[in-house]
Amino acid sequence: MTVHFIGAGPGAADLLTLRGRDLIARSPVCLYAGSLVPQGVLAFCPQGARIVDTAPLSLDAILAEMENAHAQGMDVARLHSGDLSIWSAAGEQMRRLDRLGIPYTMTPGVPAFAAAAAALKRELTLPEVAQSLVLTRTSGRASAMPPTETLEVFARSRATLAIHLSIHALARVVAELTPHYGADCPVAIVFRASWPDERILRATLGRIEALVAAEPMERTALILVGAALAAEEFRESALYDAGYDRRFRPRGGD
Repeated sequence: MTVHFIGAGPGAADLLTLRGRDLIARSPVCLYAGSLVPQGVLAFCPQGARIVDTAPLSLDAILAEMENAHAQGMDVARLHSGDLSIWSAAGEQMRRLDRLGIPYTMTPGVPAFAAAAAALKRELTLPEVAQSLVLTRTSGRASAMPPTETLEVFARSRATLAIHLSIHALARVVAELTPHYGADCPVAIVFRASWPDERILRATLGRIEALVAAEPMERTALILVGAALAAEEFRESALYDAGYDRRFRPRGGD
């Protein structure tokens, strides 16, 4: 018996990985975060599977489901939205499984920032414009930010920022970023990236608050900030330059 932690992707059921799909299909128990994981993903569950929405459950109750499945020798597909590596709350579940001696695996998923970039049709790192992407959030009730990881600290780099779980704090985001990026810095907000009701707002730090006030969004909106979101005049990468000598194209492809 194994608990399979699976990143279910940003929303669209067909953005689930093939490995994740196959693990779901052969697991007689499925635990999923119902507030974020789309119903379409559950269509891959085998007939007769025990399907439990964990949104209203405590950590103890979730682990009780896993322990019960373990006692019966049944694999569990544990679905989390996006990718497991960030803000999934999988860490504490795996720690408890370690203590219980219950085996588990991890299958990555498409993260929200990648789906948002695809929706915007933008590369988030452009030559000599931005070469770093910072995934961050503002402090919330569930988890405070370490003092060394504030928006102001990251803003000093002027890297592309992907700010999660923070649409409710947009005014604070704008106030903390504007001194470093400037009021004219491009901003994009992607609401429910890859879902049928996906929405995109594009503006600048100076204008984004007014735009959102006219089109309110909930917590599943991702805020992207940085020059790469709108840059058109940037140097082409040397990677494909005809004169660039590289391992797979010696002497520039001559």
